[in-house]
Amino acid sequence: SFTCTFLWRTKAGFEETITDLLSHLHSFLLFSCMFISVKHSNLRELLEMTCRLANTLKSYGVQRGERVAIYMPVSPMAVAAMMACARIGAVHNVVFAGFSSEALAGRIQDAQCKFVITCNQGVRGGRIFDLKSTVDKAVKSCPSIQHVFVAKRTNNSVPMGKLDISLDEVTHTVMAGQSSVCAPEPMDSEEMLFMLYTSGSTGKPKGIVHTQAGYLLYASLTHQYVFDYTPGDVFGCVADIGWITGHSYVVYGPLCNGATSVLFESTPVYPHPGRYWETVQRLRINQFYGAPTAIRLLLKHEENWVKKYDRSSLKTLASVGEPINQEAWEWFYNVVGDGRCPLVDTWWQTETGGVCIAPLPAEPGAEIRPAMAMRPFFGIQPALLGEKGQIITGNDVSGALCISKPWPGMARTIFGDHQRFVDAYFKPYQGQYFSGDGAYRTEDGYYQITGRMDDVINISGHRLGTAEIEDALDNHPDVPESAVIGIPHEIKGEGEAPDQPSICSSSHLFHS
Repeated sequence: SFTCTFLWRTKAGFEETITDLLSHLHSFLLFSCMFISVKHSNLRELLEMTCRLANTLKSYGVQRGERVAIYMPVSPMAVAAMMACARIGAVHNVVFAGFSSEALAGRIQDAQCKFVITCNQGVRGGRIFDLKSTVDKAVKSCPSIQHVFVAKRTNNSVPMGKLDISLDEVTHTVMAGQSSVCAPEPMDSEEMLFMLYTSGSTGKPKGIVHTQAGYLLYASLTHQYVFDYTPGDVFGCVADIGWITGHSYVVYGPLCNGATSVLFESTPVYPHPGRYWETVQRLRINQFYGAPTAIRLLLKHEENWVKKYDRSSLKTLASVGEPINQEAWEWFYNVVGDGRCPLVDTWWQTETGGVCIAPLPAEPGAEIRPAMAMRPFFGIQPALLGEKGQIITGNDVSGALCISKPWPGMARTIFGDHQRFVDAYFKPYQGQYFSGDGAYRTEDGYYQITGRMDDVINISGHRLGTAEIEDALDNHPDVPESAVIGIPHEIKGEGEAPDQPSICSSSHLFHS
């Protein structure tokens, strides 16, 4: 049974959920970390912003358990919006601020949101893009929406309608009269904390539900141990808050551990390809967590864009989002980290809540192999299963990557469709959580992710993971990015296209 309950026994001898205790700790946690974007945000200001916003939401009818859509760029106000929802027991539904009005509307409708929090505009890569107009288009097809709260990211004015409430931080037009103190709502450990949409094989995104205690516990522990975080470190995760990485390792994990967390609003190449490393130098970042896609983009530029900045503060490097290829791993480790920082390739998913397989934690001096996730985290029991559902034992074997036992951070359901949750993750392999990924267990028992099972190309009975082929293609100096797609073949099932060069013999190659 994949069900978990987490209890904490207090000195008084009675049991409280971890979430109940967390609700009393919110003030401490907010005072124990700092978010850095364009400016340094004072911790007291961040706490007061959260409480004033929480009280504002309550004054306009936001109640415990109601879903609130957040469509905002990376900013202290966006973090405060997430925390404000959690503080009053509302369920935040963060939607990546680059999604279209149709995508936003679909998520609002599916989650049955009554409220939206957004900004007038966003700023990214030196360009200003409208957010409020996108929300306006979305809510036209969302009759459930009662109010749209609009924060100010730029000085440009935007049209305001009858549903709109201004959250201008400068004039404090709405929030000025609200108290800077908001008592946290006591919550049960298994009540919803947030929902986050991820792609579905049917084309309809899945509203993955994470609950209070287990998710927070797992985000906290993985943040501490996977990245070797110690008090006083500056943690630099450059993910957007619209993804699970931003939830777990920009907001919740660092907040819980009292970390200094960096909010990165720009792009890796604006205003120049050294932007990441200039940020490392300026903020003295100790852990840097980014995506292989960005690393592959940056390695095509001259190494001087890295070398010209002081990176001596770095202690740990980490990658997230997809298996990192060998070339990117070597460049990240040797050029950025000068061959001295452990580089952890993390494997996890929106559904897992936090890192499940990574090279760390491990004993001091333990081996870290390039481009390999390697070791399961505490309590994670991976299993490889065959096509007939049998558990594959031993080493030097490949199969479908499953997890055999429950863990605190795992998703609890798909909002409004629990049967789809069961069918997608637990029906393919009885008694196992099916990740959808394939993996190889080495002769030494380490795990290497080979790519999505539904992205496997079957050529004459030989199953080739697309990630493996992409890795080989990415090693070519003229290929900055690749995507491998199988094509039908009348003899081989899938395979080579007639008269195509051998590099594309089992796929089409798209590159820029």
